Amino acid sequence: MIYTAIDTFYLTDEQLKESPSRKDGIDEAVETTLRIYGCDLIQESGILLRLPQAVMATGQVLFHRFYCKKSFARFGVKRVAASCVWLASKLEECPRKAKHVIIVFHRMECRRENLPIEHFDVFSKKYAELKNDLIRTERHLLKEMGFICHVEHPHKFISNYLVTLGAPLELRQEAWNLANDSLRTTLCVRFKSEVVACGVVYAAARRFQIPLPESPPWWLVFDGDKSGIEEVCRVLAQLYSLPKAQYISVCKEKDSFTSTVAKTPESQASKEQESTSDVEAGQKIKADVEGSLSKEVKSRMTIDKPRETKKAEDDSKGLPADGEAKTEQANRKHKEDSERGRERERVRERERSREYDSERDKKRRERSRHSSRDRSSGHSEKLRRPSSRDHGSHRSSSHSSRDREYRHRHHPHS
Repeated sequence: MIYTAIDTFYLTDEQLKESPSRKDGIDEAVETTLRIYGCDLIQESGILLRLPQAVMATGQVLFHRFYCKKSFARFGVKRVAASCVWLASKLEECPRKAKHVIIVFHRMECRRENLPIEHFDVFSKKYAELKNDLIRTERHLLKEMGFICHVEHPHKFISNYLVTLGAPLELRQEAWNLANDSLRTTLCVRFKSEVVACGVVYAAARRFQIPLPESPPWWLVFDGDKSGIEEVCRVLAQLYSLPKAQYISVCKEKDSFTSTVAKTPESQASKEQESTSDVEAGQKIKADVEGSLSKEVKSRMTIDKPRETKKAEDDSKGLPADGEAKTEQANRKHKEDSERGRERERVRERERSREYDSERDKKRRERSRHSSRDRSSGHSEKLRRPSSRDHGSHRSSSHSSRDREYRHRHHPHS
């Protein structure tokens, strides 16, 4: 019985040997390879999605926990790894969109299977299917874990342990790298994080030949045990001795992010054999048919062949002529349309000029009317009111007549 609670999801060796994958006929080597392959996908996708290492570590732990309860034959490695990355990004508060996760896994599969990398259409039916499967697999993950997804990593213990032991700084980086590699194995579901941290510190110290205190033993201070540390070192040594993990198709359901299936060498060889056998059969049938034909039929065929070639030549000659006629008609139609458009523009310009001229004439007429009215009003005022000059001349004429009378009276001889 597996109990799922905070920091209690740990299994024994017997429980791991009786995993659901073993019950479906998958041996230990294939299961180990698929676990390593899925963790490699999670690590690589996290780098491409620019996620922190904590997200990738959480995704790998969720991956191992899920396959402790479910079989590789029922759930595909690639799609479960994608769901683990998507769920871990939300658990560690660095969420990524489902679209980005699907696109990254599609690109990784194309590169790993040597397929042409093409643009993934997010409006296609394939994308909708992958997104629904991603959501469905995430529900399976949460259901199997009882919605308790708390994960405690050994990374946070490494720095404290090394500072307490007074180890150099280069030992810290080596222990950190070993802790990252330990997530590809089942150590996270077999031992507590403190034991794994003690194991990677011990392995790093052995590699750099740095002595650690043993009286009293240093691992007792950190809640570790000697057997657990040795098992961690043994599993890490076995991991480094294995070749690079390759995908093994054991799932009965769909487990691909690409629309095309990668061609294997066996399928290519079978197709080549089929094609060669088809060619040989066709040659035999042709020889039998030629043998059955009589000489007269052969002669008729030879006579009819030149006629057929002439007809084909005439047809081929006629096709360009028809094409040229069509192009000429299209060019003429285009010219006529352009000329009609130009003519319409000219007519519009003429109408505009006429309207402008008529408005200008109206304005001129109005101005002339106003000027004539002003002139007539000024002339009438002059006739009605005499000017000051007229008054002056009238006065001067009256004075001159008076002077003449005075002179005539007093000086008659003058």
